[in-house]
Amino acid sequence: MFKTLRNAWKLPDLRKKIMFTMMILLLYRIGNVIPVPYIDTDLLKSFFESLSETILGLYNVMSGSAFSQATILALSIQPYINASIIVQLLTVAIPALERMAKEEGEEGKKKIEKITRLTTVALGLLMGWAYFMMIKNSGMGILTQDGWLAMIVIVLTFTAGSAIVMWLGEQITAHGIGNGISMILFANIISGLDDGAVTMYNMFFTNTWWQALIAVVGIIALVLFIIFVNDAERRIPVQYAKRVVGRKIYGGQSTNLPIKVSMSGVMPVIFAQSICSLPATICAFVPGWTSGWWYDNVWSASSWTYVVVYFLMIFFFSWFYASIQYDPVEIGNNLKKNGGFIPGFRPGKPTSDFIKKVIGKIVVFGAVYLAVVALLPILAGKFMPSVQNIAIGGTSIIIVVGVALETVKALEAQMLMRHYKGFLD
Repeated sequence: MFKTLRNAWKLPDLRKKIMFTMMILLLYRIGNVIPVPYIDTDLLKSFFESLSETILGLYNVMSGSAFSQATILALSIQPYINASIIVQLLTVAIPALERMAKEEGEEGKKKIEKITRLTTVALGLLMGWAYFMMIKNSGMGILTQDGWLAMIVIVLTFTAGSAIVMWLGEQITAHGIGNGISMILFANIISGLDDGAVTMYNMFFTNTWWQALIAVVGIIALVLFIIFVNDAERRIPVQYAKRVVGRKIYGGQSTNLPIKVSMSGVMPVIFAQSICSLPATICAFVPGWTSGWWYDNVWSASSWTYVVVYFLMIFFFSWFYASIQYDPVEIGNNLKKNGGFIPGFRPGKPTSDFIKKVIGKIVVFGAVYLAVVALLPILAGKFMPSVQNIAIGGTSIIIVVGVALETVKALEAQMLMRHYKGFLD
């Protein structure tokens, strides 16, 4: 990876793209420390300390702690990610959007992007208003000034911040390196790892040094496991029949249909964690509910019930996301139209059934992989209490490693294009 970065830095145009990406991320981090007016950030920080196990704690991690500090970019990429998921689901459910995405080509893609941007602004308004109502009803005097003016300023500032983050991500995608939203999410998670690193360093000088050593070995093993699975894929052999068109023969070649093991990425883990955190979020806003038996043994993120439900939800969302991404019937029909077939299976329904069976097996393995990565830090915290203070989750590790690998691949692709000499040399 470091060799790829060093070689990319030597090329002037790639160096400009890398510097542009770093400049955008720097601007984003500056915006992440500018507070919104009318909010007491010290009281807000103590308020969020009691919500670390809720869905708001997940938002805080994804925003690089900006969510708990009420900065102008506190909503971060959450409105855009939610808008993208909503539009993607609606594209599958609404025939008009599906035709727009598949049949209108580049023009349809631009319309979908416009709908996503408008949905992002709408969600920014909704989440900004919800944030204001949350701190207003907290009973801790977090608002330094109450009234319509404070509400309008806070809500519109959060909404504008979400739109700015979306724009910054699009600028990185268009003029920088890698996917802009992924790079911003990567920067957010990396910015919050310093506290965990300091905690782990201090553990080596206490009686819990062996727990810190196990945690370091476990993190390294998880990273290697994620790298291995991230590139793993199931390749289904495909043979194309020969066709005679005039005096030329087309087809006859052998290829394969690649299906990635981690086809759904980290989305099932994020969905599962959001759903499983909802009960704890509700309990956090009801006085007395966080001190009861139900919370400690059922809804808390450290309970065995939470672990089991989390595991099952990861399986469900892995299947759900795979069913949206891959349609075996459509894949089989496309192969049949192009004269392709899978050796040993007749075109049509037998091919679709075989592809469906293969995808089902891959979904199971991919869900087990995501569950292992997501649950290992939780289980380690249950058996080694000192490790809980490190605050490094499986979701964060998957995102950081995945974005790093994709960025390196993007740099290698850019360098390959610039060093390719063509057929005439």
